[in-house]
Amino acid sequence: MFFWRKLGKVFSPQGVDHRPWLKEFAQAPATLLHEDFVRVYFSCRPPADARGEYVSYSAFVDLDRADLFRILRVSARPILELGGLGEFDEFGTYPVSVVRDGPDVRAYYGGWTRCESVPFNVAIGAAVSRDGGKTFAKLGRGPVLPYSPDEPFVVSGPKVRRFGDRWFLWYIAGRKWKPADGRMEPVYRIRMASSADGIHWERENRDLIPSRIEEDEAQASPDVHFANGRYHMFFCYRHSTGFRSRDRGYRIGYASSTNLTDWQRDDAKAGIDVSEQGWDSEMISYPHVFEVDGTTYLAYLGNQVGREGFGLAVLDGTLG
Repeated sequence: MFFWRKLGKVFSPQGVDHRPWLKEFAQAPATLLHEDFVRVYFSCRPPADARGEYVSYSAFVDLDRADLFRILRVSARPILELGGLGEFDEFGTYPVSVVRDGPDVRAYYGGWTRCESVPFNVAIGAAVSRDGGKTFAKLGRGPVLPYSPDEPFVVSGPKVRRFGDRWFLWYIAGRKWKPADGRMEPVYRIRMASSADGIHWERENRDLIPSRIEEDEAQASPDVHFANGRYHMFFCYRHSTGFRSRDRGYRIGYASSTNLTDWQRDDAKAGIDVSEQGWDSEMISYPHVFEVDGTTYLAYLGNQVGREGFGLAVLDGTLG
């Protein structure tokens, strides 16, 4: 079993001034290491409009590499523009995952559009930065990983990695919509695609992680880290209904693999759970593992899926 020692909440959007587009949420943290700081990308929202509808933007906060609780700067504007009329990302860019590609930085993100019979749909877009990850230009007006016959809706939650000479994208794909408490809720499962160039993707077209708590378990944020000869996946999962509660809300799970495609789930090894009280006492979700100067950290969200920010935990020991 691993053991993550919680360090506390690092960043809260409610403490940021002069950015009307950044008022709530700091969701799906993803890091990019620089020489003197760690850039943490996240997704945020302005207040809801008159109809109670939200849009979602992606931004970053820079943390001092020597003290990850010291905030150096917050992006002055979103890293990506929302899509145009009728485009797949017209109403949101959430979540985002980044990786270096030579001198550039490549980003993959969930592009959101609104629907009528269900609240939303999502497909995965890509963008590139040539200024060190401050701003990104989309590779096109459409997604690089759209819906497909086997994955008909909610293709989202990208986590990109490069192992060897190939690109790997872990993501979620919708299986069904379920009515619950007067609204439609999505059920989604973890999947994977690989690519030679990061643009043209070959899908596995199968669920990677078996359900544990119920048949319609929803899984998200499959973050894969290589250490000690194994691939370690930290992800989150929840019940399909009633999940905005402590008993049925998101928890962090764990699986391991030696070949990137066949995974053994063992949530007992995850090593982190909700706190007795405080900002992460109801749920924990969207884990992201990263290393800084020989120390392994876990960034994650707390209550209400990151409405009030993200926190950090440090690994006692090693991933093995």
